[in-house]
Amino acid sequence: MIEEQNTGPVAVITGASSGIGAATARALAAHGYRLALLARRVDRLEQLAAELGPTAVAIAADVTDRSALVAAADRVHRKFDGADLLVNNAGVMLLGPFSSAQRDEARRMVEVNLLGAMTATEVFLDQLRDGGGDLVNISSVAGRTARAGNAAYAATKWGMNGWSEALRQELQPDIRVTLIEPGAVATELTDHITDLAAKQGAERLYAQLAITADDVAEVIAFAVTRPRRMTVNEILLRPTSQPG
Repeated sequence: MIEEQNTGPVAVITGASSGIGAATARALAAHGYRLALLARRVDRLEQLAAELGPTAVAIAADVTDRSALVAAADRVHRKFDGADLLVNNAGVMLLGPFSSAQRDEARRMVEVNLLGAMTATEVFLDQLRDGGGDLVNISSVAGRTARAGNAAYAATKWGMNGWSEALRQELQPDIRVTLIEPGAVATELTDHITDLAAKQGAERLYAQLAITADDVAEVIAFAVTRPRRMTVNEILLRPTSQPG
């Protein structure tokens, strides 16, 4: 039984508690989307849902936990009769030299950034197919230009890029696939870096030139609101002064 009958497409956003995820929720709400906000930090999700109104729902879900995503998909189906858009935004950026000391962090990035997106997509795939939907994968400029100190992070983003291109070919025309590759964006990503030198270097760079999460959210909203006859497949966006 559907809990409420409202008009407007339905967007599911992972990692919606802050940064690009929260900004995307606000941008899509302005375009009439109903919203399922997924993340681990329920208190932040509930604050955002309250801000956006009754057509937004907060759902606790860790993308590394498939059972939690299945429960979230069931909740979306009951409340909204399914999803029209999935934004795979959840991610972590734990920069540092590649070594045994980074073993756990490298695994965490693979599990969240790549496998988490794959699992969320697999769980919501049938809902997206029902009537035609959109899949937006948040990658990074690091999916194109790897550098010293971001080997594991870049691996997850290069993986995201290849997976997205394969899905684009496989799922069209039923599901449009859009890949978003931001450069430096002012979010909480740098807060979680544990390697001191990498953290300080990233913070200096971001303080100098980072664009805002709202900038990225506006690009996402633009892509998914294009007519169904066309798809914006890939968007690379950097701060104007970012060197690489």
